[in-house]
Amino acid sequence: MGMSRGVAVVTGASSGIGAATARRLAAEGYEVVAAARRRERLDELAETTPGIRAVTLDVTSPESIAELAAALDDIAVLVNNAGGAVGVEPIERADPADWQAMFDTNVLGVLRVTQALLPALERGAGGHVVVTGSIAGHLVYEGGAGYTAAKHGATAFVETLRLELNGRPVRVTEVAPGMVHTEEFSLVRLRGDAEAAERVYAGVENPLTAEDVADCIAFAVTRPAHVNIDLLVVKPLAQAAPHKVARTS
Repeated sequence: MGMSRGVAVVTGASSGIGAATARRLAAEGYEVVAAARRRERLDELAETTPGIRAVTLDVTSPESIAELAAALDDIAVLVNNAGGAVGVEPIERADPADWQAMFDTNVLGVLRVTQALLPALERGAGGHVVVTGSIAGHLVYEGGAGYTAAKHGATAFVETLRLELNGRPVRVTEVAPGMVHTEEFSLVRLRGDAEAAERVYAGVENPLTAEDVADCIAFAVTRPAHVNIDLLVVKPLAQAAPHKVARTS
């Protein structure tokens, strides 16, 4: 891989966009710390991809995050990818516990990890904070209030952090994907209903893949140090908005 670009920490790296990002950043020459709760998946990722080290992390646990921060000194990139959606119920029937879980990972998890690793990101030549957001952080749709509220919170976090770090050597980027067909996102959101999860993508020609999003993240973090990609929105050609998707059947 040649000279190392430095350490890149990727949260939520056990599957989907996180795992794809860990693999892509390792290929770009980063020493990747792949962090997530499911250690067995991380170990498999590390065993099959040179340049990746597995670390157990729960972004809802301050103790787990503090342990990670204590083991790292100088970080080039932090990809806050851990998150996800739970439920599609309208507001009048929504379970507050689902909303709490989404805010705890998509917003508070990003806050906890960024706070803990910011000192290491400022060391050396400076670092880069990336948040895997969503077009749900910029638009709303029926049945998505809890998730869109959480992702709007993540967007507000990114925009505020960039203002507060202005003049310091840390870049801040949000990558906001539209429809991405991964093995778990819709399955988790729809509480394990595999048939319903597949219907989300039915008739959609070429939804985004996890690798597509990883490509966008890699592009943002490999720009020259004076170039900051504030927001990168990426959707499949078939999707014009969360509620506007062309389907062949």
